[in-house]
Formats: sequence, C-alpha cells, structure tokens
Amino acid sequence: MAYPSKTDRETILAAAIEQLEERGLRGLSLRSLAATLELAPNALYRYFADRSVLESAVANEVSRLLHAAMQRAIRKGEPEQAIRGIGRAYLAFARKHPNLYELLLLPCGPEDEKASSHQDLWNFVASHVITLTGPDRVNEASIALWAFLHGIVELEAANVFGSEKPDASFNFGLNAWLTAAAASHSPKP
Repeated sequence: MAYPSKTDRETILAAAIEQLEERGLRGLSLRSLAATLELAPNALYRYFADRSVLESAVANEVSRLLHAAMQRAIRKGEPEQAIRGIGRAYLAFARKHPNLYELLLLPCGPEDEKASSHQDLWNFVASHVITLTGPDRVNEASIALWAFLHGIVELEAANVFGSEKPDASFNFGLNAWLTAAAASHSPKP
C-alpha cells in the first residue's frame, strides 16, 4: 500500500471520475477508490472527509469538463451560433458521459467544493445568453435554456425517442428558444 504522501488530490479525483464513468454513482465508494489506488482506505480521508465531500469535488471537476467542452464548441461569430454550440456540447457531453452528467444534477454539497465551478459554468452560459436577451431577461432565459437542454437529455435517457436521436426535436426547441430570447430583448432608447 502506498503512503498518503505518495498520492494527491488530483490523482484521487481522476481515479474517482474513471470509476464513476465505469460504475455510475452507486459504484463510487471511498473503499473501492482506495483499492484502485492501492491505498489504505483511511488515506483518502486526508483529502475527503466523507463520500459527500468526494462527490462534491468530483462534481466540481465534471462541471469543469462540461465547461471546457462548451468553450471548445463555440466558434467566433454570431451569438446564435454560440448558443447552438453550447446546446450541442451539452447534449454531446450528456450522451458521452451519462454517469458524469448524473453527478452534475445532485444537490450542491459543501460550498467550497462545488459552487465555484458551477458558478463559472453558469456565468459562461449567461454571458452568451445576455447577448441575445439583454440584461433584463438573462436569468429567466438561461434557466429556460438549461431546462430545455436537461429535458432533452432526460427524455433521451429514458428512451422516449426510441432508437432515434432527438435531433429534429432538439433543433426545433433550440430555434424556439432563440426566437423567444431575441424577442425578449428590448433595447433602451
């Protein structure tokens, strides 16, 4: 067994993300994570007080991964194209990493672990939404966009669409959101 000083927080988080990808949230445990890392289970408590703190830290990392995917999906150009890139990246992330996506939707844990990356992600999306809505409607429009994207992901995960991907419905809904967002912007004289 390795001594705690022979590991670090980033190594533990990387192993936890890998375990979560393979086994899902129910398969994530400090004991199995310690075994994977060839550590005594108590060694992990030096970095994470309990499973809820570990989950919050992993959710923080997952939020950063989604944020990075959204940033890569945006190309210079029109604000509408940025929103389309954000939407496609969100859907692609949820499809490719369903077990990680599940963790993003858990209630926030300890403030120091999860809030910052979720706030960064929210600010990133809102900074693009505001270009279409203006400042007066940015929160409502951002929430509506998130609810739409999450709804598509959940319906697809529940196999409501059968073997078909919901691309046509996704595009229709995103177009409706973009139309509503643009209509909500009322420039001040």
